[in-house]
Amino acid sequence: MLLIPCPWCGPREEHEFRYGGEGVAAPTSDNDDRELARRLFVRAAPAGPLRERWYHVHGCRRWFPLIRDTTTHQLTAPPESLP
Repeated sequence: MLLIPCPWCGPREEHEFRYGGEGVAAPTSDNDDRELARRLFVRAAPAGPLRERWYHVHGCRRWFPLIRDTTTHQLTAPPESLP
């Protein structure tokens, strides 16, 4: 079981959260359909650190970013996510 560090509630068990996917930048209005589809549906799935978004369903109900190492599942909070 993962212990996810919520910036507002502190460390909580993973069943309190929902995974929101990779943290990708929002598409700009000048993207064509092919570029938009790539940004929305194609993920890199690298081995190593990956920036992700998580939602604390059974707590503060806020979205926040985390960096998860996909090989070890070690979680760290990026500095900009601190309240």
